Amino acid sequence: MSISADEVKKLREMTGAGIMDCKSALAETNGDLQKAVDQLRKKGIAKAEKKASRETRDGLIESYLHPGSKLGVLVEINCETDFVAKTDDFKRFTRDIAMQIAASNPLVVNKDELSPEIIEKELSIYKSQVMNQKKPEAIAEKIAQGKLEKFYQEVCLMEQSFVKDPNKTIKDLTKELISKVGENINIRRFVRFQLGE
Repeated sequence: MSISADEVKKLREMTGAGIMDCKSALAETNGDLQKAVDQLRKKGIAKAEKKASRETRDGLIESYLHPGSKLGVLVEINCETDFVAKTDDFKRFTRDIAMQIAASNPLVVNKDELSPEIIEKELSIYKSQVMNQKKPEAIAEKIAQGKLEKFYQEVCLMEQSFVKDPNKTIKDLTKELISKVGENINIRRFVRFQLGE
């Protein structure tokens, strides 16, 4: 099956992937645009996971000041080279992450940064709530674990839904950028200031 240049161009605009990758994905999916998008996303996520162990020593510190100057954020996001740090995609990503932190007020970047005491306290509260509903203990444990996962989605930046596209998490957004720029990217730390807090 021959793939037209228009189809390749359309897929490239949709995904930001390279020309050869787009052509290959379209050939493998018999020209099905949606399947080609899915295939490129899967490959991109796999590539992103391979790059996760690479060191990130460059990047940017981005600031966000909410209108009215009563809320501000500083976030450090690292990449491997200053070349990537200077790209529009990376700059847009840092601005979006700073805005996300301002809007959603996470406690930590990743859930492994939460102290065991906080996790144990939350799990204990959830178990108590479920036990008060007279649920069997095995079911109570599963329900409590489910509530703990929701807690992670609220307080861990990487688990949160992106405010501009709730169908994606910040982790998904980061992996997409990694696959697009070809470098590891790491949201290292942030600080959120709110007047009076």
